[in-house]
Amino acid sequence: MSGYQGKKNIPRITSDRLLIKGAKIVNDDQSFSADIYMEDGVIKQIGENLIVPGGVKTIDAHGRMLMPGGIDVHTRFQMPDRGMTSADDFYQGTKAALAGGTTMIIDHVVPEPGVSLISAFEQWREWADSKSCCDYSLHMDITEWHKGIQEEMETLVKDHGINSFMVYLAYKDLFQLTDAQIYEVFSVIRDLGAIAQVHAENGDIVAEEQRRMLEQGITGPEGHVLSRPEEVEAEAVNRSVTVANQTNCPLYVTKVMSKSAADVIAQARKKGTVVYGEPIAASLGTDGSHYWSKNWAKAAAYVTSPPLSPDPTTPDYLNSLLSCGDLQVTGSAHCPFNTAQRAVGKDDFTLIPEGVNGTEERMSIIWDKCVVTGKMDENQFVAVTSTNAAKIFNLYPRKGRIAVGSDADLVLWDPDVTKIISAKTHNSSVEYNIFEGVEVRGGPLVVICQGKLVLEEGTLHASEGSGRFVARKPFPDYVYKRIKARSRLAELRGVPRGLYDGPVCEVSVTPKAMTPASSAKTSPAKQASQPVRNLHQSGFSLSGESWCSHPDDRSVMNWTCCCSLSGAQVDDNIPRRNTQRIVAPPGGRANITSLG
Repeated sequence: MSGYQGKKNIPRITSDRLLIKGAKIVNDDQSFSADIYMEDGVIKQIGENLIVPGGVKTIDAHGRMLMPGGIDVHTRFQMPDRGMTSADDFYQGTKAALAGGTTMIIDHVVPEPGVSLISAFEQWREWADSKSCCDYSLHMDITEWHKGIQEEMETLVKDHGINSFMVYLAYKDLFQLTDAQIYEVFSVIRDLGAIAQVHAENGDIVAEEQRRMLEQGITGPEGHVLSRPEEVEAEAVNRSVTVANQTNCPLYVTKVMSKSAADVIAQARKKGTVVYGEPIAASLGTDGSHYWSKNWAKAAAYVTSPPLSPDPTTPDYLNSLLSCGDLQVTGSAHCPFNTAQRAVGKDDFTLIPEGVNGTEERMSIIWDKCVVTGKMDENQFVAVTSTNAAKIFNLYPRKGRIAVGSDADLVLWDPDVTKIISAKTHNSSVEYNIFEGVEVRGGPLVVICQGKLVLEEGTLHASEGSGRFVARKPFPDYVYKRIKARSRLAELRGVPRGLYDGPVCEVSVTPKAMTPASSAKTSPAKQASQPVRNLHQSGFSLSGESWCSHPDDRSVMNWTCCCSLSGAQVDDNIPRRNTQRIVAPPGGRANITSLG
């Protein structure tokens, strides 16, 4: 069976030519005034008094800002969940993204347990290629761990353009991996030159808290946030940072939802850790107070994991950390379900399918919360909505940059337009919008995707199936320059010392029972453990006496041996003393040979 082959790589034959005059071009590092000419989906010229072919469509920008199209680094369109599928497929989802100024998305592939990574990848490609209205790429989620998974990861990186893999510290008995497994996955990811992503929540604690809430009769959406206090997010982020440091693997924390989780990332970065934080439109634009709404359907519409923080000051705090560089990238985690689908959990909040909207609203919310308030300028806005993502995931400068040779994915931005967000006018297919009634300032006036006008004068011209899969190479310089430098510094060496030839105390060891986590199936990188030697079955026996140690306050260890080996020994003719003094000063001796 050949599997899904994707669209044929036939160059798009198009005569689309577009000239934008009088724009203020905004990149992450500079802004300047210029005209820009694009042809066949690529930027061909930037400057003044450009010489262009006749019959070119011209747009007069009137000095407005022209910036790279947004990159939504986290979407979950057409996401399967227990026989259901999230409400927005790749057509509806990418159409909504374009309406908000986003011209590329990176979606998460979630293999069902027992399904190979390659098969899941091909399924997502088939869905997206037939429906996506803009360019897209894919992250791969690791939902189980064994030797075959490692081999498939290598294939995905080398042959299929995947350079990011996500592991779950949550969803016990479904997707959650152990710390030992995560250590192994991170080691593989580092060797492949990819990015390790984490869903950071302590799944064991969440499972216990969910059980406790249900036992107390709390079955509504408020039980979701009560069973997932922000400490479980912060703890898991800290644990991920620790494992990433030990394996020297770049870390990317998805869905940063709380102050304490963001603080862990900020502190780790200050200590030099290669870690990136991704707040989403929801955590930047609203809070978790809605979980206590009297309207069950409205409260359920906010269910996502980690949950929105009930602390109403959280969005402003996360926007501040995003503005100062402590958080670097923004996504939406767009994965809404309609009310009938959510109602599967009407009597048990643990059964409510998770996910919120945000791909359409993301850029306007960040502009309103960060630029309008003076927390960041337009260049930083470009960095957190496109450029940083492009650099981390090795899409730069094809994406996330306005330069000759870059893709013609552009947004003409109006900083003064105001809009009240509402489910009545959004492009998603669900009944609720988590930002309902929020007024935002700033939005796209014109959106250009692959050199084509897709939004003009408020009208969308999305073309189903026109999106292309964008392969990503491993070892992005933006990330791996630091990893390689740390690798050179972190080489460990043992201390040269003489061999110890003094007495050795014999001990009896009772082997522990083998735990499931250390089985060969779940630990491809580990070799089978050597059997523990049972000293009671060795070729000699002790006479039944014991060793006793009496350390005193002078750092001298007194070992009292009242035992002898049974049977004749070659040195039986040498007189023995019952007490041996081994002088061991603090720090030890390089070679202990003197018995006092």
